Amino acid sequence: MRYHDHRPGPARHVTRRTVRGAVRGAARHTLEQVVRHAVRHAARGALLLAAAAAAAGALSGGPADAGARSEPWPRSSAPAVRGEPWPPSPMPVPSPVTSDPFARGRQLYRATCAGCHGQDGGGSQNGPSLRDAGPADVDYQVSSGRMPLPAPDAVPRRGKPAFGRHDIDALIAYVSTLGRGEPIPRVAPGDVRLGATLYLQNCASCHSASAVGAALPDGRYAPSLMYPSPTQIAEAIRIGPGTMPRFSQGTLSDAEVNSIIGYILTLRRTDDRGGAKLGGVGPVAEGLVAWVLGIGLLLIVIRLLGKRAR
Repeated sequence: MRYHDHRPGPARHVTRRTVRGAVRGAARHTLEQVVRHAVRHAARGALLLAAAAAAAGALSGGPADAGARSEPWPRSSAPAVRGEPWPPSPMPVPSPVTSDPFARGRQLYRATCAGCHGQDGGGSQNGPSLRDAGPADVDYQVSSGRMPLPAPDAVPRRGKPAFGRHDIDALIAYVSTLGRGEPIPRVAPGDVRLGATLYLQNCASCHSASAVGAALPDGRYAPSLMYPSPTQIAEAIRIGPGTMPRFSQGTLSDAEVNSIIGYILTLRRTDDRGGAKLGGVGPVAEGLVAWVLGIGLLLIVIRLLGKRAR
């Protein structure tokens, strides 16, 4: 006769605890595996994203002012003018097989300019005629990023050039055949003292005495002259873009234009000794700050003295 012990003994109690602990341990181990697996995959994904971003930057990187013409003076390294965001660049136009600048310029014109200025450059309801636009006009508008516009009703603003230097030269070669206009000026060093006098007489009323730009009537705005290249300044003087008056050779000679540019370049190199720049708009801002701080400090001193007298 076999003996069966049905009493709840210590062996049966230990078995339940062991099973329960084993289940908890397995669950904890499984959870740790899931967490480690998720962390490992997240880290791997982050590394892949960083590598992809670095590769994209290496493929698309390049100088921001690749379309700028080389200048006898270094260009300003200041950032873009506040309130003048860079417009989105148009879709890139693939380079043709031929190396003819005229053919390349015609392709670029038809792809990015003809929609507003017409197939033959005669203009349309969306843009003016280019029959009188010469090399200086095309170079100024395109190298400064003002053209092509992202939309026909957009306001031209200075920004990142949409084309490189070779494509800009190709556009100049093609548009120059549509009519006659001003050539690209050749800039050379000038007389800074004469330039200061000419600038104050002809330019300061719109661009301010410190050449940082200013607001004009009817919602217009004269842009800052801290960022254009010397050639772009000379081109603007000759063609008169927007509401700016056009200064011909009879009004300002090449030597006088060079002197004005030389004076503007000296304004970029000011070190503001003796105080803060305060926007560079002249004594108005300085006087306002002096009055506000001076009167504020004076009121504080009077109040403290009054409390002590009590």
